[in-house]
Amino acid sequence: MPETSNNQSDEAILVLVRNGESELYGEIIRRYQAKLTRYIRRFTTSETANEDILQDVFIKAYRNLFDFDANRSFSSWIYRIAHNEAINHCKKFKREALILDEGEWEIADDRLELGISIDKKEGALRIRRALQKLKEKYREPVVLYFFEEKSYEEISDILHVPVSTVGTLIARGKTKLKIIMQE
Repeated sequence: MPETSNNQSDEAILVLVRNGESELYGEIIRRYQAKLTRYIRRFTTSETANEDILQDVFIKAYRNLFDFDANRSFSSWIYRIAHNEAINHCKKFKREALILDEGEWEIADDRLELGISIDKKEGALRIRRALQKLKEKYREPVVLYFFEEKSYEEISDILHVPVSTVGTLIARGKTKLKIIMQE
């Protein structure tokens, strides 16, 4: 496997992969496996389904590398593929319980600023339930922004909506989430 620097951008590695150094795709998988697993877990509790979806994401991304515009963010592009694959899975199977661990609650709690005082364990459970009650159109941008720490521009690319719409969806989603959590 050719040497890659951890400093090389995803886009630079993809150019090398396109130019025949396909074994470098393993670096892309290494960089995104945990992140995408965590994101996909928002759609299904089945570890087998998570693994299947993740595998489909990496295969689809690899097969479509030449369609990727290297001037854009690879992260947004692969998250869009993951989003679509997870949504397709949910359409085939009943939506399963959302998974949120305590560590993720702590990250989101700092960013969400819901103004609700609850302990971390209870918080993770309550926010998981509240997110399940939130309409999909609000849940996705909220999860991407507060849990996956994506920018408005990245969320815009992932969800194929204007950046201004992302801001509106996040603000409304946060408001609705706060109302649900206070019930």
